Parts: sequence; structure tokens; C-alpha cells
Amino acid sequence: MEFEGKVALVTGGASGIGRACALELARRGAGVAVIDVASEDVMIQTSHLLKETGARVATFNADVTDHGKAARIVSEARVRLGRVDILINAAGVNSDAPLWEMSESQWDRVLNVNLKGTFNYVQAVAQTFRKQGSGKIVNITSIQALRGSFGISNYAASKAGVIGLTRAAAADLGRAGINVNAVAPGFIETPMVARLPASVREEAARESVFGRVGAAQDVADLVAFLCSEKARYITGEVIKVDGGQSL
Repeated sequence: MEFEGKVALVTGGASGIGRACALELARRGAGVAVIDVASEDVMIQTSHLLKETGARVATFNADVTDHGKAARIVSEARVRLGRVDILINAAGVNSDAPLWEMSESQWDRVLNVNLKGTFNYVQAVAQTFRKQGSGKIVNITSIQALRGSFGISNYAASKAGVIGLTRAAAADLGRAGINVNAVAPGFIETPMVARLPASVREEAARESVFGRVGAAQDVADLVAFLCSEKARYITGEVIKVDGGQSL
């Protein structure tokens, strides 16, 4: 299979886009380590789904904002699964409010999870990938980083930061044979967006040229491509998966 013998770390891998990416890589032969703050029941369910593909699996209940823990998890994943070849940064949160009403804690939490969390794991795998002379990193950003919308200044800023981090990391790590790219989804059916009002979901569907919102699998398929050798000469790119929503 395509990723036979490879191991992927997926932050936010217990649900939504992260879980779809973890499952797609597992179906293609990769061992998978899931890092998430989900409940024990959700982590067990995700682990069972991954094991049903025949994949080797490790799970870690951890907050991606913990810088020191990121390095320890990467090290433990290497011990438990033998190596690390791929990193998918899919952990993310939102906490929406108009700019003039947004609290400092709302700003800090979203920036810490979405941007600092991504940095923590990119940095944590960098030395391993540099030593082995290979590695694939895919960061999940958003079309909101490219266009912005009302009430999401913290989310848009955090995801724009992920784009800047992706491009800078691609420049830093390219000489070591490491590809770093970002995927910018539009409105995708996930547990996070399921909490939004129906009117928001309907508007997103109208914005798409297909008249519908996307599925997590739509993102996972592109992520898997970027982790494959077919994408070996692609780095520093931001690719939208939004059904034309941002046109």
C-alpha cells in the first residue's frame, strides 16, 4: 500500500477533519498516532476505527498548546510505532464574537490552539525529519485566513498565522528533503461547525458553486496526496478545498 511502513502523527485526530485524515492514511497502510483532548470514549472509538483498517495505532490525550509535551509525544510515538514520517496538524478551535466584544481569553485560546499548537508539533518533528532526510507536514488552515468574515478575528488571525508558519517552515526544512504544505478548507461538515446556526450552514452552501457544503473526506483525500511521493516537488503551498466558496 502507498504508506506501508510509514507512521503519521495527527493532532485533532479523534474527530472531524483530523479523524478523516487519520483514517485515510491508515487505509493506505500508515501507522497512526492520534493526539487529541477528546473524551476517553471518543478516543477509544477512534482507535477501534483505525485498527479496523489493520493499522498500528497509538493514542495520546494531550492539549497541543503544551510545548514540552509535544516533544515527548513525538518521542513516545517513535518508540511505540517505530518511526515518524508524516505530521498532520488538524487540531483547532473557534470562539466567535465581534471584535469589540471579544475577550482576551477568547483571543488567547484560539491563537494558542490553532497557531501555537501547530508550531509546537512542527518544531517537535523537525529534528527527527531532518535526521532522516525526509518528512511530510500538512497544516490545516482555512479559507477564512484568506478572506475573513464577521466575528472571527481570532480564528482568521490564527489561520493566517498557520499559512505564514507553513511557508517559513517549508523554507527552513526544504534542504533536508521535508515538504511542508497547508490545506485551506471551506465550510466542511464537522462536529465543530455542527454547533453553528442553520442559517450559517445554509449561507455556506449557497456560496459554494456546487450548492452544498463539503465533507471531511474531501479534505482527507488532498492531505493524503500531499503526504505521498506524487507531491514530492510541492512545498510551501496553500491549497483550498472549498467547492468554490471563496470565488
